[in-house]
Amino acid sequence: MNSDEVYIQRCLELAALGRYSVAPNPMVGCVIVYQGKIIGEGYHHHAGGPHAEVLAIQAVKDQALLKESTLYVSLEPCAHHGRTPPCSDLIIEKGIPTVVIATRDSHAAVNGKGIQKLQSAGIEVRESILQEQAQDLNRIFFTFHEKKRPYITLKWAESADGFIDPPRNENSKGVQWITAPETQVYSHRLRASHQAILVGRRTVEIDDPSLNCRAFAGKDPLRILIDPHNRLDHRSFKVFRDSHYLRFCKTPLTEQDRALSNLEAPIPEILDMLFQEEVSSLLVEGGAKTLSSFIESGYWDEAQILKAAHSLGGGLKAPKIEGPTSRINLGTDELLKIGNP
Repeated sequence: MNSDEVYIQRCLELAALGRYSVAPNPMVGCVIVYQGKIIGEGYHHHAGGPHAEVLAIQAVKDQALLKESTLYVSLEPCAHHGRTPPCSDLIIEKGIPTVVIATRDSHAAVNGKGIQKLQSAGIEVRESILQEQAQDLNRIFFTFHEKKRPYITLKWAESADGFIDPPRNENSKGVQWITAPETQVYSHRLRASHQAILVGRRTVEIDDPSLNCRAFAGKDPLRILIDPHNRLDHRSFKVFRDSHYLRFCKTPLTEQDRALSNLEAPIPEILDMLFQEEVSSLLVEGGAKTLSSFIESGYWDEAQILKAAHSLGGGLKAPKIEGPTSRINLGTDELLKIGNP
């Protein structure tokens, strides 16, 4: 690595610290370097809070050094007034002569405007340093703004012989765990990294899931329920325990309900409404019919399949999905990560 890459790598490490708290904003890290030494660094902590550049500049004890320093940042500095003032204006005000950027911000309000503003002020700008890594880190943010929908992760657990649920009779209710208890920590960490979690009506009726992060210290995602024909009783299931949910149905009955016009193929309509609600990432956990609907419609970005070591010998078959796959061991279980080709 050359020196630019070393400092941008540090920016990416800092940015990742905001993984569970910045949505729908991007993760951003920043370091300020004077004569080969980092004299200030910062990262974006939460939406509405100070940006990484602001915190890094504030961390510099001797502000006079900024006029001879280089600012490194993992994402193009903003040039517009959002919840906070433009970072590019602050950089110009402080007289920082050089800015090194990992990748441009594809948000329509930025996308090159921050770079242009800096260059117009006489600041040297170098960009596209570790660009691929920076774009991968913020793939949720980029997908949200470029595709005008949430980043979609499909997730399910299946047995070694490819079943996601054991055989049930009509009265068999409740979650049937397939993977090892320790794997629940990973599953709940995955929930915490998404703004919302979605299940279909049948999953609510059979499993009565909580859809929270009780095994991981993270923020519970917004619960999204697909109930086209208003069959779920609000008094009977855990998903209705508080107002932190949205139900998509034919006839809205509460403030948390959203009306569907297309009951047979509701996914595009749901995704459009979630985009309007600024939900940038969506974890789809079931059931089999709902997961298959997302797969068949092409509305997915990655799938994470938790594969148990034991077989069930029958039951409900897991969805079929194809794409480039990587494998990671999780104790006695295996995690398959599949990308949408």
